[in-house]
Amino acid sequence: MKIVSIVGARPQFIKCSPVSKELRKKFQEILVHTGQHYDYEMSKLFFDQLDIPKPDYNLGVGSGSHAEQTGKMIVEIEKVFFKEKPDLVLVYGDTNSTLAGSLAATKLRIKLAHVEAGLRSYDMSMPEEINRRLTDHISDFLFVPTKTAIKNLEKEGIKKGVFLTGDVMYDALIQSLDIADKSDILNKLKLTSKDYLLATLHRPANTDNKENLTNIIEAFSEFEKKIVFPIHPRTEKTIKQFNLQKKISDNIIITKPVGYLDFLCLQKNAVKILTDSGGIQKEAYLLKIPCITLRDKTEWVETVEDGWNILVGADKEKIIENVNSFNPSNTQNNHFGKGNASKKIREFLEENM
Repeated sequence: MKIVSIVGARPQFIKCSPVSKELRKKFQEILVHTGQHYDYEMSKLFFDQLDIPKPDYNLGVGSGSHAEQTGKMIVEIEKVFFKEKPDLVLVYGDTNSTLAGSLAATKLRIKLAHVEAGLRSYDMSMPEEINRRLTDHISDFLFVPTKTAIKNLEKEGIKKGVFLTGDVMYDALIQSLDIADKSDILNKLKLTSKDYLLATLHRPANTDNKENLTNIIEAFSEFEKKIVFPIHPRTEKTIKQFNLQKKISDNIIITKPVGYLDFLCLQKNAVKILTDSGGIQKEAYLLKIPCITLRDKTEWVETVEDGWNILVGADKEKIIENVNSFNPSNTQNNHFGKGNASKKIREFLEENM
């Protein structure tokens, strides 16, 4: 059986790593990289560090508006499908690459599997929420990471083809932690374990909104502790566009985006993490690092319910307050499985295709 797997962005590369290893034990996998993330630090570095097979196709779509990017992807992905004639298309998460692959597969009546199905933030202003909802409603197989995700799908009338696997990013984390411990990133940045904060920021609601971005940068600049800030290209661009460079104080250590292993090391050794990323909220939870989320809603509600994640939006005072006072110690529940989600996906496909 031939499976075409579609990836295009940094979180998908991480999810793809353990899943591809499992799929290739039994199936022929064709890996398609849309080119949604194309900088070395955002793309090729992840393939190198995570030992992901070289993509069979790199579509090189690059940046653009949501419509332009998604449209170009659909056209190019369809060409791959015509050539390869896959039995199944597998997509990950909630990006434009996910939606494009899903629409192209459905129009050609190719079976579609969605890894990380059923997540909901219930914030329709987020492009990711639209992408994941549409993908779920046209998928044949929905591989869900948590019981909450199953309930979300049931509310929308989706019950057929739903399979609880656990979380594939947990698989990736487990297989990479020992290697990440050998990272030299702390020495390079002159950091001491548990003596710095770690921050990421990339969502348009924060980066493209001058008021929100100003509040967040001003909050970061208030901290006495160092704050390591691997900067997303979009964020770097809008900081310059809004002329906010002068608000960045000396405690903020700005770096280029770092590879997965270096970033795992930075997460594991941070005292707290501030982020608007969905995947990083979950990784912080799994690593038992307090997470302060720069959003008002999250798809990973389990991390909030267990008390290890708090939502503060772009409120400057809330950010500062929680950096100083948020110190969870609650017992964590086994929401994300046991680290064998990729194997479960492979076994399910063996039995059902």
